[in-house]
Amino acid sequence: MSMYNFNSGPSILPDEVLQQASEGVLNFNNIGLSILEIGHRSDWFVEVMEEARSLVKELMQLDDSYEVLYLHGGATTQFMQVPINLLDENETAAYCDNGIWGSKAIKEAKLFGNVHIACSSKDQNHTYIPKELSVPQHVNYLHYTTNNTVEGTQWHFIPQANVPLIADMSSDIFSREISFSEFSLIYAGAQKNAGAAGVTIVVIKKDILGKIKRTIPSILDYRNHIEAKSLLNTPPVFAVYVSMLTLRWIKKNGGLIEMEKRANERADLFYETLDSLDAFEGKVDRQDRSLMNATFITKNPEHEKLFLDECKQNGMVGIKGHRSVGGLRVSMYNAMPINTVQALCDLMKDFSNKYADALYKTI
Repeated sequence: MSMYNFNSGPSILPDEVLQQASEGVLNFNNIGLSILEIGHRSDWFVEVMEEARSLVKELMQLDDSYEVLYLHGGATTQFMQVPINLLDENETAAYCDNGIWGSKAIKEAKLFGNVHIACSSKDQNHTYIPKELSVPQHVNYLHYTTNNTVEGTQWHFIPQANVPLIADMSSDIFSREISFSEFSLIYAGAQKNAGAAGVTIVVIKKDILGKIKRTIPSILDYRNHIEAKSLLNTPPVFAVYVSMLTLRWIKKNGGLIEMEKRANERADLFYETLDSLDAFEGKVDRQDRSLMNATFITKNPEHEKLFLDECKQNGMVGIKGHRSVGGLRVSMYNAMPINTVQALCDLMKDFSNKYADALYKTI
């Protein structure tokens, strides 16, 4: 039976990357050693790290005023590392409260300074993206989550404010062409579109650093990681390697222009199917739907388990919604071929037809 991977993260990787990574585990670049056992300061790995960092800048079309880091701790650590580097205790940062990850970032920022809520979608359970923001000019920065993996919303515009812009791009990085140079700091866990779990990409405009008074622990100071070229301590070697291979794959397959084209094709196919069926309905305002993570429900709650059972029987995994919101979720990242989405859409059509009569008896 074929398997179809709709997991939200760790998630689908390109077959080519999986093959190359598996070869590297056994014999990295034919040197007779595994990627898992080479020294992180050896020329072999330094070349991997430098290529990975260079590819990030190339894909984002950024100049040398930016530095790229590969760090431990996931995006969750960045919730803390951003304010500890950029916010003194008597200062204020603005945050967009648009979902579970934005809320967690706000909670951490409050440990280091004041937080101004620039906008919030809490009034409608984070099912839309606010279009108007309140950003005082005295704040140190504005932070937002570009794509909300749990709730299924996505910012389809870059919020404008005359302050440094910080973005958590964990679930839509490298999926579309945007003006990355408008951001002062970008971070993302690699395990959606940029590689395997275990490493976080951080892109920093260097002039944002060194402006606060607090003493920053050495391992948390971005400047130390920049000076050490992401080798301040032992990095997650294999995760960096898989990220490099994934970025190579993105470049080889047309870069961000092609990734965005494919993302739109997958999302259009799925949402057109969703909107045409009686058994299902979306949870998010149509204009704010995510191209990466589609959230939806069965109109009859009793049908949810039946649908998930049918998905399982057909080799479709990762469709159950996040535990905090329930429902259903389909994640469609860069490596997902269109035929995988088509297979799910066909199953949804068959399911809707099968249970149409039962549905109408309950509404």
